[in-house]
Amino acid sequence: MSVEHASMRIIDGYARGDTDIAADEVWALEAHLEACGVCRDRLSAAVGAEAPAVAALVDTVWSGLEPELAATAMMPSRRRWSARLSRWMTPVMVPWLAMAMGVTLIALLLDVVGSGSHDVSLVLLLAPVLPVLGVAASWSRGLDPAYELTASAPRAGLYLVLRRTTSVLAVVVPALLVGGWATGVTAAQWLLPCLAFTSTTLAFGGVVGVTRAAVSLVVVWAAVVVVPTLAASRTTFALQTGALPVWGLILALGIGVVIARGGAYSVLGAHR
Repeated sequence: MSVEHASMRIIDGYARGDTDIAADEVWALEAHLEACGVCRDRLSAAVGAEAPAVAALVDTVWSGLEPELAATAMMPSRRRWSARLSRWMTPVMVPWLAMAMGVTLIALLLDVVGSGSHDVSLVLLLAPVLPVLGVAASWSRGLDPAYELTASAPRAGLYLVLRRTTSVLAVVVPALLVGGWATGVTAAQWLLPCLAFTSTTLAFGGVVGVTRAAVSLVVVWAAVVVVPTLAASRTTFALQTGALPVWGLILALGIGVVIARGGAYSVLGAHR
């Protein structure tokens, strides 16, 4: 497949229904067809030449649908906006994002009310794991009733995972930014761990599933950092400025693994 357009070999084979086309080529072609009118026209011509029975069936179906479509009212602008929003998130994410916002608010209130009584910022302590549960919910087989449709879509792989992860961060990060500013915590202290945990969740998610990876990392964070920190009433080294290079390295490694294993998110196992 060339940079601009799909090759005729793949288009002709796709039109014939050949089974020897590599799965990644099929997915790449279907994703390319979404945005390329030239290749859609070439596919239409190929179907007519390579699979006339399929072309005849499509013409028959279209002749029956065309009058009904012509009489159908256009989608209201509000629903069109909702359809565009669904490209970035799924409705099942809403309660999880609301929960993350609520936890951030509670942590902020406890930090403000308990100012001076302890040396541990709850906003700083919870910031790394708050986006993780939202990411898990956005790509969960058990939580999303439409996961089978999502998994079978041409862009259901890394493309959709990154879109939904971005939508989670777009909601959580501003809330944490306000919370960090109100409690005097520098942005770098919580932002790097936050992004590092998110990238690590996606990296492990390509192996064991995003949901399992998220739950495992949250449990490890709670056992290794949260409980000891609250017990000692002092900020652990993991959340001090001296640990920022380590978090930067973890972030870079996570991103590298996600890019290297991008194809792993195109299978149902990533929904576990």
